[in-house]
Amino acid sequence: MAVPKNRRELLDAISITYEKLAADLASVPAERANEMTLEGHAQGTHMSVANLLAYLIGWNLLVLKWSEARSCGMPVDFPETGFKWNELGRLAQKFYADHAGLDYAELLRLFAKVYDQILALVERESDASLYGLPWYEQYTHGRMIQFNTSSPYANARVRLRKWKKANGVL
Repeated sequence: MAVPKNRRELLDAISITYEKLAADLASVPAERANEMTLEGHAQGTHMSVANLLAYLIGWNLLVLKWSEARSCGMPVDFPETGFKWNELGRLAQKFYADHAGLDYAELLRLFAKVYDQILALVERESDASLYGLPWYEQYTHGRMIQFNTSSPYANARVRLRKWKKANGVL
């Protein structure tokens, strides 16, 4: 899918990739969601499908947090307070821990909820506010949203489909 250049394209990219990923996630049996057999984000590591969901939820929540802070004129610690861009593995571990107490069905519901909040955020914005000016360094607000929603959704779907095939999950 091409890089979105306006609000409509961004909404489409997020919706299309989410719907495909959500369908694949829905077919994972809950009793298999915590198996640590899914290829991890760092080479040579493994995670669970539940961890993958926690990761996506975590990044989506950060997008919402960044956007809310910026709209209130507050400074934003990118990527997150206490983390630097070269510590994303540690941040992923935080996301896993943040959501460790939730069962798979709850994670799926939370993912759907943050997805809806992301769509609402984009709907409130204009093409100019999303793509008119740099928002973080050289990146526009729309690009930062895309980097942390539709792009990781597509990546997660590739990982998940590979895992499902290797583990006989149809």
